[in-house]
Amino acid sequence: MFKRKRVQVCGGRNISAEYAADADMNNFDVIIAGCGVAGLYGAYNLSRSLRVLILSKKELTLCNSSLAQGGIAGVYNSPDDSPEKHKHDTFVAGGFENDPISTDVLVNEAKIDIAKLIELGVDFDKLPNGDYHRTLEGGHGMHRIFHHKDATGFEIETTLLRNVQQLENVTIWENAVMCDCKKTAAGFSFLVLKDGEYTVCNSHCAVFATGGIGRVYEYTTNSAIATGDGITLAYNMGAEIKNLSYIQFHPTAFNNRHTRECFLISEAVRGEGAYLKNCSGERFMHNYDKRLELAPRDVVSHSIIFEAKKTGSDNFYLDITHKDPDFIKNRFPMIYSNLLKAGYDMTEDMIPIFPCQHYLMGGIKVDTYARTTVDGLYACGECSCTGVHGNNRLASNSLLEALVFSRRAASDINEKIKECPKAFIPYDFEVYENAPHIPSGLRTEIRKIMQTAYFVMPDIPALFSGYERIIQIKEILDSGRFKTDKDYVEARSLATVAYIILGEAFKIASESAELTPQPVFDKPDESSGS
Repeated sequence: MFKRKRVQVCGGRNISAEYAADADMNNFDVIIAGCGVAGLYGAYNLSRSLRVLILSKKELTLCNSSLAQGGIAGVYNSPDDSPEKHKHDTFVAGGFENDPISTDVLVNEAKIDIAKLIELGVDFDKLPNGDYHRTLEGGHGMHRIFHHKDATGFEIETTLLRNVQQLENVTIWENAVMCDCKKTAAGFSFLVLKDGEYTVCNSHCAVFATGGIGRVYEYTTNSAIATGDGITLAYNMGAEIKNLSYIQFHPTAFNNRHTRECFLISEAVRGEGAYLKNCSGERFMHNYDKRLELAPRDVVSHSIIFEAKKTGSDNFYLDITHKDPDFIKNRFPMIYSNLLKAGYDMTEDMIPIFPCQHYLMGGIKVDTYARTTVDGLYACGECSCTGVHGNNRLASNSLLEALVFSRRAASDINEKIKECPKAFIPYDFEVYENAPHIPSGLRTEIRKIMQTAYFVMPDIPALFSGYERIIQIKEILDSGRFKTDKDYVEARSLATVAYIILGEAFKIASESAELTPQPVFDKPDESSGS
């Protein structure tokens, strides 16, 4: 038998009568779950008169934002480019399923946030004449990617973190797991596990900036925090979740066949002239798309899968050895260093690659101010669905989306907070002490089901059987009584997002002989060679 208790805690103490004396410590105007670019930039743009708490699930810079290599797309002081051209490329990559209003906001307001990053100290690479260097990536018709070498995300993340840490109105809790969140009459109440103790904190408004769902797969480019926690809690609060089955598989993840977290070989490597080659060392993209290596990510990933079936091999490579070695080392220092550690010199060796789960286009449905369908709850970054990506994200639009819509969320909160009640209402959470841990192997089983059933080209029989099993796993975690720790929170999240993803796919598959239409490739130019 295990002991059950209801918990209202402050700093890990049970606080029945003493709650009134110490409650102000854990009452905030805004609580932001997530310490990536979206969470930090949202906090920076909130009024300095607001009391703000940021929850960081693990260490402060462990997030998908920090892993972003390529850069941030946007039209800023670019006389040859325009927001309309950027919008066109975004729509083409997204299969024209993009939301036109949100996409207009994205491309037209890019200049605001790129200028702000520069003001805050982000060190974008420059040309000898002092202008900013803009690189090219797959799906873009213009050089519009601002970057810091091949570590743009980390540069933006750490710059924002330095600026936010200087704000007196913002508190950051590191290694703070958001176990639960409930809507109350006064706003929101959070159950947080921090330093081994449960804490209840309350807010008038809440912002979920919890990142993606990559850890629901066996192999992903995502960091360890990407388990869909924000999406799960928003779903449980009744928020609308949209297009969660719109998952992007990056075509050029480093294929070392050993680690779950696959090192990304940036889109920018192909933008600088790298070739994709099959097991025979031959270029093949001319057989599938006239844009060759610079086709959008979904087209390249599908092409690799088709070529794998054609050749009977999953050995594929990215080759940039024909470029100047000094250029490669200076342009891609992080990728060059990481590959050297793995035994490959990208100036001399072809890089083993294969498609890998990378990004989520769907998520918590929001409007152009990042407002969800739950009053007072906002969602920004990868966990949200603004509609700007359609069914396939254009390279380097993710950091831009995180910035534009978190800034707009902050501006809306700054106005909305004036109407919020002054009181805070803590939720009476149930926590089970000395309860058993979750059954061993559930998370591994979820990942295997997703990798088999819903990879680049879904397996219909595996989808049907996998969905049935995911329903069972979700029921076990929802109805069972397990210790409320990080393992349970993440397993519950993985089961929930897998349930929603496969549920969407199951519905489509049940209505059609095929899950999705075959990708339509542009006819290759007759003159294209290998």
